[in-house]
Amino acid sequence: MDIGCHGLVWTGSFDQQGISLAARKTKEAGFDLIEYPLMDPFTFDTEAAVSALAENELKASASLGLSDSTDVTSTDPEVVAAGEALLLRAVDVLADMGGTHLCGVIYSAMKKYMDPVTTQGLENSKRTIGTVADHAAARGVKVSLEVVNRYETNVLNTARQAARFVADVDRPNLGIHLDTYHMNIEESDMFAPVLDAGELLHYVHIGESHRGYLGTGNVDFGNFFKALGRLGYDGPITFESFSSAVVAPDLSRMLGIWRNLWEDNADLGSHANRFIRDQLTAVETISLH
Repeated sequence: MDIGCHGLVWTGSFDQQGISLAARKTKEAGFDLIEYPLMDPFTFDTEAAVSALAENELKASASLGLSDSTDVTSTDPEVVAAGEALLLRAVDVLADMGGTHLCGVIYSAMKKYMDPVTTQGLENSKRTIGTVADHAAARGVKVSLEVVNRYETNVLNTARQAARFVADVDRPNLGIHLDTYHMNIEESDMFAPVLDAGELLHYVHIGESHRGYLGTGNVDFGNFFKALGRLGYDGPITFESFSSAVVAPDLSRMLGIWRNLWEDNADLGSHANRFIRDQLTAVETISLH
């Protein structure tokens, strides 16, 4: 099981310098994996990432959210095609880095919609995800759909919705990506959704209710980690946190990152690494008795 950290904990800029800085800080905090945001995979410096990963002995995953211009739930064929092209490029960038998990809000735009998803839009999304999953399988990559809150998509807000979507697309390398921050908003509890996802759960984000230090909000991490243990989950577990101390302008505005929930990201990251590993150790002791 790889314990990881999202690159936006460390920097909002992913040029060559930012790619290197994020990897170094991830390693110093004690993580095994870095999740690089590929909001624009066409400009991402893959060679710099390969070098940074090797230097810091880290594994990599990648995530992104689509925009209005690449929204695969659109009824405009050109917009859907643009989204598909972006996702196919993201798969190639990740595979070239040696990574095996692509996740995020890759089935719609990551935004507050004003209307429900249309039947045609949903079919466009499923068809696109199927194409992307097929390409990913050829590159040795798993694709995981992140379940997020109602203010960031109108498609997948619960694990059960995601399970139905994945079943409809029906690709062996396609799975579900759960995030405790979003679950805390949308799900009835933190245990059952993990079991609802079941074997389809391929990726996990750990985030607190206010996006700050783990254990200082109201997320029920105890039951969430117990559910992971009950499931026998052994995929990546990645820490995600945002503060106005680190700004990626477009993403920070979209996610509403208006407050400084922390200043010292080195301390935040080290704390998160210990917190996650301590939770896993505690759950492991339960299974021994």
